[in-house]
Amino acid sequence: MAAEQSSSSADLELGRFLRARRTQTSPDQVGLTVGTGLRRTPGLRREELATLAGISIDYYVRLERGKETRPSPSVLDAIARALILDDAEHQHLRDLAARAARYAPDPSAPPSRTVGPHVKLVLETLRPSPAYVISRSMDLLAWNPGGLALYAGLADWPATQRNLARYLFLHPTARTLFPDWENQVRGCVGRLRAVAGTGPDAPDLTGLVGELLLKSPDFTKLWERYDVVGRKRARKAFRHPEVGDLTLVGQSMHLEDTPGQRLGVYTAEPGTPDHDAMLLLDRTAPEPAAQVADPEAEERLRTQT
Repeated sequence: MAAEQSSSSADLELGRFLRARRTQTSPDQVGLTVGTGLRRTPGLRREELATLAGISIDYYVRLERGKETRPSPSVLDAIARALILDDAEHQHLRDLAARAARYAPDPSAPPSRTVGPHVKLVLETLRPSPAYVISRSMDLLAWNPGGLALYAGLADWPATQRNLARYLFLHPTARTLFPDWENQVRGCVGRLRAVAGTGPDAPDLTGLVGELLLKSPDFTKLWERYDVVGRKRARKAFRHPEVGDLTLVGQSMHLEDTPGQRLGVYTAEPGTPDHDAMLLLDRTAPEPAAQVADPEAEERLRTQT
């Protein structure tokens, strides 16, 4: 029964993605000329997309409704071209189709939150650059002092509640910390969508998404768009209440032999005001008693005090 439920979710997820991208692709974007009358359908009609992709309307409707779960690679490529998908969106379409066709494995249990001692050493070695380790659902698992202090006010939350997506949408400081908050949250939701699309029943993801859908109308609007973005190096501006304005270059990388954990690190060119502010952040950030979000360790500490 569990396997059947997972397969059904995967089938529907493929349809959701196609429908979201279709309704957000205008006829003008794909070179279609439409009449001047009232057009009730947002974006492309199903028959228009099917024609552009060179497939039958019945076949495409079955894809959107989760009735057809084994589209060929050539069909997926044709649909991607018709929808003008970028590389990340195209790959996401392939991943969804693979799961719908049962080629991909069923979602596993929530990954371990344990961070290895060698990774903790790396975080310390990277100082004064702010650095941290996050899970696939953006839980903050480990950090150096600057890595936690950079997200002003995040340290006020219990370690097991520290999540970068939760921070962006629910922490009152986030909107003032990021001058381009709207762009930051779009990228955040796009990355969560990319992960959740191929594991729609994974409890660590469904729990977070459910909370944000309930508590944040901004998250709900972006989630319904079904934008998908990949991770890339980017310059990020901060208006930090303790060290002032600074712009850092962010880099994220997968940690080998971990359950989807990623290392995030920010850098600045030595000798620049941004680097000076980064140094100040590292020097003034309090040294936390525990730099790893370990629920079992927190529970032991509470029982001892």
